[in-house]
Parts: sequence; C-alpha cells; structure tokens
Amino acid sequence: MFRTVELPLWTVILLVIFAAVTFASHFLFPSVRWYFRKRAERLIAQLNTKLNRPIQPFKLARRMDTINRLIHDPEVAQAIVDHAREQDMPEDVAYETARRYAREIVPGFSALLYFGVATRLARWLSRSLYRVRVTGEAEALAGIDPKATVIYVLNHRSNMDYVLVTWLAAHQTALAYAVGEWARRWPLGPLIRAMGGYFVRRRHLNPLYRRVLARYVQLATANGVTQAVFPEGRLSRDGALQAPKLGILSYILADHDPEDTRDVVFVPVAVNYERVLEDRVLIVAGGETAHSFRLRWWMVARYLWRHLQLRLTGRFTRFGYAAVVFGRPLSLHRFLWQGHADPAAALGDALIDRIGEVLPVLPMALVCEALNKGARDVAVVAAHLETRAEDWREEGRAVYYAQREARDTAMVALRMLGVRKALRLDGDRIVVAEDWLPVIAYYANTLPTQKSGET
Repeated sequence: MFRTVELPLWTVILLVIFAAVTFASHFLFPSVRWYFRKRAERLIAQLNTKLNRPIQPFKLARRMDTINRLIHDPEVAQAIVDHAREQDMPEDVAYETARRYAREIVPGFSALLYFGVATRLARWLSRSLYRVRVTGEAEALAGIDPKATVIYVLNHRSNMDYVLVTWLAAHQTALAYAVGEWARRWPLGPLIRAMGGYFVRRRHLNPLYRRVLARYVQLATANGVTQAVFPEGRLSRDGALQAPKLGILSYILADHDPEDTRDVVFVPVAVNYERVLEDRVLIVAGGETAHSFRLRWWMVARYLWRHLQLRLTGRFTRFGYAAVVFGRPLSLHRFLWQGHADPAAALGDALIDRIGEVLPVLPMALVCEALNKGARDVAVVAAHLETRAEDWREEGRAVYYAQREARDTAMVALRMLGVRKALRLDGDRIVVAEDWLPVIAYYANTLPTQKSGET
C-alpha cells in the first residue's frame, strides 16, 4: 500500500489535467457562475428602481430555459408532429429541427452589456453623427397602463434606427428587436443576441419555423417584454413609407385575448434623417438591378476607412438632423373592440397611418423637394423651403428648422450635398449631377405625403 509506484510523465500530466478539469467543473465554475449571477441580480434590481418599465423576468430567464419552454409548448409540439408527417420523417428529427429554430430565434439578454456598454455607445454614436431631436415622448407614454406590454412601432429608414431608439428608450426599459438574417454573422450575431434581439428569417420559411417564431413572440408579449417592431419589414428603398408587413403583428393578434387584464399598447415612432448612411445602397437595391446587387464587406470597410480619415484629419462634420417623434399610442384592447373584417391588415394600416401623422420635416428634405421639382436657383430653393416649412407647421408637424434665415438654412443643406458631389454652386446657380437625381428624389420622398385622418 505504501510502496512507490513509478508512472510515465505523460500519465502524471494527464492525471493532473483531469483533476484540474474535475475541480473546475464541480467547484470553480459553479462558484464563478454563482458570483456573476448574484452581481447581475443586484445590477438588475438597481436598474429596475430607475426604469419606468422594469425588465421582465421572462427576458432575464436563462436562454436554455426559454428554448426548452418554447419547444415543449403545446402548439409547437403539434407543429412538430405535423411537420414530421408532411416531410415523412421521424418525429425526433422534426423535434431537433424545432430546437435548432428555437436556438436561432431566442436571445440571451445581458443587462450589463445592454446598459453598461450598448446604450452608452449608442448615445455617443448618435450624437457624434447627428444633431438629435426628440418630440412627444413624455406625452405619448404618460397615459399607458404600467402593466401593459408596450411595443414601439417604427418606420425603417436606416440601420441607425436600432442605435438611436436603443439610446432614447434606455431610461424607460430594455428593448427587444426583431432583426433580419443579415445580423446573424459573427461578431454581430452574439452581440445582438446579448442585447435581447431575436433573429427573423426572411427566406426559406416553413410552417414549423413560423410556429416556433410565433410562439416566441406571443410568449414575450404575454410576459410584458417591451419590443420594437418595424412594420415595413425592411429599409425603405425610395425614402417613402412602405406598406406594412403583417408577420409579427399577426402573431401578436392571434394570441391576444381582449378580456385579458394585460393590454398591448403600440407606440408609433417616426424617424427621419437629413443623411441616411445607406441611401445610395438602398436606391441600388431597390432598382432594376436589385437581383444582382450584393453589399460586399469591402464596401463597408472602404466607407469606414474614409470616415476614419475625416475624423482623424478634423474634416468631419455631422450629418445634420436625426429627428424622432412619438405619435398617438394605440391600445389593442380598444382596437379589437371596434371590430374589423381583417384585424391584422387594419392594425398594420392604422400603425403606418399614425407614424405618417407625426413624420418629422427636415430642411434637407425640403431642399431636395425643390430640386426634384426643377429649382436650380438658391433664392427659389430658399423660398420653397420657407413656404413649405410654414405649411407643415400649420398642419401641426414637427419641423426642425434652425433659427436662421431661410437662405442660410438652404445653403447648409446645399453644401452638404455639394460635399458629396451631388451638385455644385455657380454663384446662386445650382448644377445638379445627373447620377445623383435618384438620391435627391429619395430625400424628397421622406416628407409626409398628406395629413392622415383620424384612426
């Protein structure tokens, strides 16, 4: 028993490694997880005392727990059986397919990353790129039942929408976004998932995937998770408001009981920019050659490199206004009590109308409207800007117009276009580059069309 036993060195090394792994897995890792979980719980408790809408337990649940809850949901279980029958496959294979869909969709929210890093970065980025203006937030949110599930409904102008609204809503709550497949790639995928975003496929859909996605949206809504939804479904290709896509809205409607004590309140949010970062990319993507267009990584890298050069040389100037206006909230209880032949279509139209009601008016759009109508003189453009701005003010629109003469405001917008080589000034005469006419039309389209009727 006490005799010396000789072992090869490689055996001793393996034994030490196995002992270290066993110690770490049974003692060290659980202790570390417990320590960080306690820190996270204290952080969330502190945050919830400051937030107008505390973070819901459903959002804070462990990701694997939510995945298991989702795939064992009775409706998903029935969808698995139906999928196996339709595809002539074993049910356990269909089950694993549903689990894969659930892992793809369900986020893993990190309060530390969201409030400690993301919101601060979003605030810095928004302010460094734009002069941010916000109107109507307090009035829109003041009368909403604290127990209601709030869903922000936004028009989709730019990928900056995510950044801008994340920062602006940070004092209210943490938002859960539906994000397209473009963001699933590393390193964006893990980051967006940790910020509470859930991924939605645009292609290769089937009934099983739709059921898994629908149940996740319904469970999140029923548990009070604050969400942000883009009813247009994608970025506007021409600058104008698009017809609503009814996917997520229909999921919410299908599971909503008007007799339930928890209401769902949609808050319309209209966003507009004097400079959309992706404007030319969106115009090309919406044109006749859209099928052959691909946004390459080197295009993004080239743009970032040029932007960095401007920053380092001190030649960068902000891209004008980024305006956010909150509209009239819509209670789903009240909406359904009105009765509609097609509730999903009626809800989508009502929300788009309410966004259109408060769409902000910016100087760049007014200048582009004048150029799009053929104005080629600075005085004519300035007169158009002043007249149209006054018309919109009389209609009750939010018009962001610096306290300066109309000519000076027009010149600021014209110089912004001049820096991009969209036009050049020859005295008071404006010479527009032909290949930039679609961009000018794009910004003219960002103006409201007409005053929407009451919904």
